Amino acid sequence: MLAIVAAIIFGLGFLLELLAFEIPGGISGVTFMLLGLCLLALHQAGVGAHSNGGLLGGRRGTRR
Repeated sequence: MLAIVAAIIFGLGFLLELLAFEIPGGISGVTFMLLGLCLLALHQAGVGAHSNGGLLGGRRGTRR
């Protein structure tokens, strides 16, 4: 999930840099890219990972 959010943030940062646009308060495309890198690092560290086995509810596809 964090990787998807990071991809969206990277896209916004890329558009801001491409258009040379800066949001008031000093937020630029570089800020979005750094935030995306932070989210990507959290994703790689395993933060936000599912521990219940995903859609299968932890049963790994076995029938009862």
